[in-house]
Amino acid sequence: MITLRRANERGHADHGWLDTWHSFSFADYHDAAHMGFRALRVLNEDRVKPGMGFGTHGHRDMEIVSYVLEGALAHRDSMGTGSTIVPGDVQYMSAGTGVSHSEINASDSGLLHFVQIWILPDRAGYAPRYDQKRFERHDKLGRLRLVASPDGTEGSISIRQDARLHASVLDEEMSASLAVPKGRHLWVQALRGVVDVNGHALSAGDGLAASGETAFVFRPRGGAAEFLVFDLA
Repeated sequence: MITLRRANERGHADHGWLDTWHSFSFADYHDAAHMGFRALRVLNEDRVKPGMGFGTHGHRDMEIVSYVLEGALAHRDSMGTGSTIVPGDVQYMSAGTGVSHSEINASDSGLLHFVQIWILPDRAGYAPRYDQKRFERHDKLGRLRLVASPDGTEGSISIRQDARLHASVLDEEMSASLAVPKGRHLWVQALRGVVDVNGHALSAGDGLAASGETAFVFRPRGGAAEFLVFDLA
């Protein structure tokens, strides 16, 4: 079964400094029909004005991944980590027993556009940890590049859940495919352009949930497309 979640159906809030879209219930947006998908709990698309951002705040028992599309994200946390994430970087923070951090637009003139992902861990009570890896455009071009997985295979970031996150960029005339075992579930999130997934066209901001399907083909429509694929238990 395939279900579409169109961009304009998502929860939305404009705080002035932050323009944010929520694929699933988050903060003041509550939708009982969209509380998450399998272990994928939060999928927010955020645009943050120059010099603004999320001040120091806490998390616990959550696997948090950030994927920057435009601009630079300045990260500081209570583990002593300080880093600036730009397009091509994938950032990971396992909140575990508790961590505080801040996320600020590092530019005083340009917009920060990024996707914030929360995945439920396979159990509570882990020690917090941080990781960050870079995946250039050519690493994702014409293929599904594994960027996060339970075991860190193929140089991906190791996360604490049976979930695999792929990132892909397809130029015109390219295609990619994925076969998953029976009983797995897929969420596809379109980031830029239009991607066709098994005959369903996803524009930027659209999501697709698939259960009971085992074979997927991805093709761009009308130009380059960038998207994320979550393979979930």
